[in-house]
Amino acid sequence: MTSGPGPPATLLDWFAVRQRDLPWRRTRDPWRVLVAELMLQQTQVARVVPRYHGFLDRWPTATSCADDPPAAVVEAWRGLGYNRRALNLHRAATIVRDHHDGVLPADLAGLLALPGVGPYTARAVLAFAHEADGVGVVDTNVARVLARRAGRRLSPSEVQAEADRAVPEGRSWAWNQAMIDLGATVCRAGRPVCGDCPVSAGCGWFEAGAGAAESDPAVGSAGVPGRQSRFEGSDRQGRGRLVDALRSGVVGADRLPSVMGWPDDPERARRVAATVVRDGLAVVDGTGALALPR
Repeated sequence: MTSGPGPPATLLDWFAVRQRDLPWRRTRDPWRVLVAELMLQQTQVARVVPRYHGFLDRWPTATSCADDPPAAVVEAWRGLGYNRRALNLHRAATIVRDHHDGVLPADLAGLLALPGVGPYTARAVLAFAHEADGVGVVDTNVARVLARRAGRRLSPSEVQAEADRAVPEGRSWAWNQAMIDLGATVCRAGRPVCGDCPVSAGCGWFEAGAGAAESDPAVGSAGVPGRQSRFEGSDRQGRGRLVDALRSGVVGADRLPSVMGWPDDPERARRVAATVVRDGLAVVDGTGALALPR
């Protein structure tokens, strides 16, 4: 390997000892893998773990999820944030039920055709459910590891190509999980623990004297996000407040400003509420009141 994460045995041996015990790693069921991956998008592992089991106890298959109204899934998503993921999961489950006999597609194109399933999620299902060879799973952690190994910023195509190339034949599941754990626990965004890294040899950034944030090649590299916009007072916060209120019942048009946290800005409340309706997270009745889709 040139810029890859080192000899396969080294990383896999490290993973065999240091891997995190996570519930979605105990299954190869594509539906359960998909649920985990959608829950984990932009949500910390610690928040997902207690919700994962409860969700799958209620909806153990895509068909069981599709058979319930979307409102039920949105209601069950409380506390996980980014509520469109819940709606997309229900939409995907409906397509799987209606067009795939209740079984998730086992190919990249079929998975990418599902609502809310992008390149990362599709490859995660292939690697973690089907253990497909040559499939690199690139999340923020993996992209950071690969950029630092290369010692330079990487484009989207370079990141994916390197991730795919590095996967040892027959070890797709373990390798991709190891890469994610390496980035999450050792090659961290802040204060990486290079001394504990099993593949520091050959790492471009480490050998150049890792530690200077301004020289970190992961910053600005594809797949590594910059600083997120402020949440407090944002439209995202108002949207979240509205969906939380809708989980408890109908919200009349006159209540939108107070529910969304902008009692003195009804125009903003109406504008942002319209985006919630447009995204399918709410419906409007004849009186202008909003409710979850049924």
